[in-house]
Amino acid sequence: MNIQTRFTDPDVLLITEALDHHEVHHDDGSITTLGFWIYLMSDCILFASLFATFAVLRGQTAGGPDGREIFNLPYVLVETSCLLVSSFTYGMAMIAVGQKQQAWVLRWLGLTLLLGMAFVALEVHEFINLVAEGNGPARSGFLSAFFTLVATHGLHVTSGMIWMVVLMAHVLRRGLTAANQTRLMCLSLFWHFLDIVWIGVFTVVYLLGAA
Repeated sequence: MNIQTRFTDPDVLLITEALDHHEVHHDDGSITTLGFWIYLMSDCILFASLFATFAVLRGQTAGGPDGREIFNLPYVLVETSCLLVSSFTYGMAMIAVGQKQQAWVLRWLGLTLLLGMAFVALEVHEFINLVAEGNGPARSGFLSAFFTLVATHGLHVTSGMIWMVVLMAHVLRRGLTAANQTRLMCLSLFWHFLDIVWIGVFTVVYLLGAA
């Protein structure tokens, strides 16, 4: 067999195309994950700015209430528990992904979604009560910074839940494909990142504010 025949052999071409196809998909997953890490770094800058703003304005109450007067730590602790447990359940979903157990992936994602919904519902209830008592974001610089920081985190959690519903639909329709596994991994990074941010919010805003 001469060189030209070897490179034009149909079997060789099929194998080469299959390898190229595999490499493209592998690279797509790597690029997606890298891009998502870059996005998370930009989100770190956003939240760092909001934390810095809150630190500057936390004493600017304009004669209104401060954290000791409006924060209910047991209530916030229930919120925190919902989000932290949801991080565990999402971790279990990723273990099920590794084991190719689609049914368990969906179950754990569903439980994570319910915990996320409970967290957001508790947060919205807290906001409604504060506004009803006359402690809305326009009351003082402290409350403006508080509402902005906590609500921004809540919007991120809501976005994560919408993303989760979409991924559950993808898994139901197409199964645990390589693309879906990459997407689930990216959402896992996002969800755990939000947990870390909330620990910062709970400590800096609520614990120190109520001290």
